[in-house]
Amino acid sequence: MEERLQKIIARAGVASRRASEELILAGRVRVNGHVVTELGLKADRQKDRIEVDGKRLVSEVPVYLALHKPRNVVSTLRDPEGRPTVADYVRGTGARLYPVGRLDFATSGILLMTNDGDFANALLHPRGGVPKTYVLKVQGVMSDDDLTPWREGIRLEDGVTLPAEARVLRHEGDKTWLEVTLREGRNQQIRRMGEASGWPVMRLARTTFAGVTSEGLRPGEWRALTVDELLHIREAFGVPKRIRGAMMGASSGPVDHRRAAGTVRSSAKASPRPASESAGPSARNRAPAPSRARTRTDVEGTGAPGPGPAQPRARSRANIAPANAPGPGPAQPRARSRANVAPANAPGPGPAQPRARSRANIAPANAPSPGPAQPRARSRANIAPTNAPGPARSARNARSETTPRAAETRGPRARGPGRR
Repeated sequence: MEERLQKIIARAGVASRRASEELILAGRVRVNGHVVTELGLKADRQKDRIEVDGKRLVSEVPVYLALHKPRNVVSTLRDPEGRPTVADYVRGTGARLYPVGRLDFATSGILLMTNDGDFANALLHPRGGVPKTYVLKVQGVMSDDDLTPWREGIRLEDGVTLPAEARVLRHEGDKTWLEVTLREGRNQQIRRMGEASGWPVMRLARTTFAGVTSEGLRPGEWRALTVDELLHIREAFGVPKRIRGAMMGASSGPVDHRRAAGTVRSSAKASPRPASESAGPSARNRAPAPSRARTRTDVEGTGAPGPGPAQPRARSRANIAPANAPGPGPAQPRARSRANVAPANAPGPGPAQPRARSRANIAPANAPSPGPAQPRARSRANIAPTNAPGPARSARNARSETTPRAAETRGPRARGPGRR
């Protein structure tokens, strides 16, 4: 389908239609490799290659949003006076959206926004008769008979209005709340109708547009139209042509700054600094204390004073004492250790105690001879120092020497006749 070039560029989200015309006149647009500098050229965005500043245009995903416009916000994309615009509330969508129609600066309520030009034009065309429902507060106490001019039409400067649907909602003192549904869109039509009929409008809000309501949306929040809403609009007004591929399920709202600040504080408490950093440089330079339980090696400082009598160290593989530490008291049994290494220059300990389930008990080379050795249960190797006198034989050693093992008394195994 061929369309005007500036319309295609505007629909792609590059710029507005008027700004797209300026791009064409500046020679920044190419169609199938040829520079276009005249307005009025038509192209097919599906077949033709259209480029702006050397970049090929890609059609945007159609977006249909419902925004609850707050009061004191203009329904345009830019405001020369610097007032807030509706575009400020939908910047997170990633698409260039424009409003479908307008609401007055002091009027709040539902406002559709889209990047589909056909969708916007169909809903704004006078022959469409799109219903728009408003809730308003007027000065004075109105009865149902006072709404007759609204239902029949009120003459304004630009002609007689179409019949409107109007009903009284409630009274608040000397003020009345009304609900009015229009099927045309003139500039400030509701306020002008109130002035012409003698009931000035004090407050105005639009609650429904083309069947889409602002229910569940606070001022400043927006949401994407649902599939059911788009299907209803297409059945009534013929747009949008395609629903598949449109952005669905997105929504956004104003930020609660106090809640955000609380989240930051809670995240800071959840990830504190390491203890070494919070304690200062002296704590960072200090080595952590070695763990005694379920460690493979227990290493003590070389300049540390000698400890008292050694305590059993459970499930350790090697217990290494410092080289210059004074000798400890009588050794205590050390359970399930593989190697107990005493320092080379340490004085000799008292009488040795049995050490259960140790593989090697190595005494220092220059240590004085200990007292009579005690039996050492379930040890694989008992190695005495080179300059120490031999210890007395234990009962187990004596028994092992007097009673030979079965392997020692057994004779050589006979060879078979075929073996050499």
